[in-house]
Amino acid sequence: MTIDVILKYALFFVSILLILAVLLQQRGGGLGSVFGGSGDSGLYKSRRGFEAFLYNATIILSIVFVILSLAVGLVNV
Repeated sequence: MTIDVILKYALFFVSILLILAVLLQQRGGGLGSVFGGSGDSGLYKSRRGFEAFLYNATIILSIVFVILSLAVGLVNV
């Protein structure tokens, strides 16, 4: 297997994980909270437990996704 194939498989795996991480996050406010339709009195909400892990994992997976995408693009040039 060449590095090109390995990077493409890694990109596929990371993209599936990123999709799952985004879909598992809580659907709190939506568009209504942007215009003041939120029932919460506070602006900020602290993340705890699994929600914090999922939030951090989404950020890390998105960074890895961008790096892998650039690497696949550079290898194929």
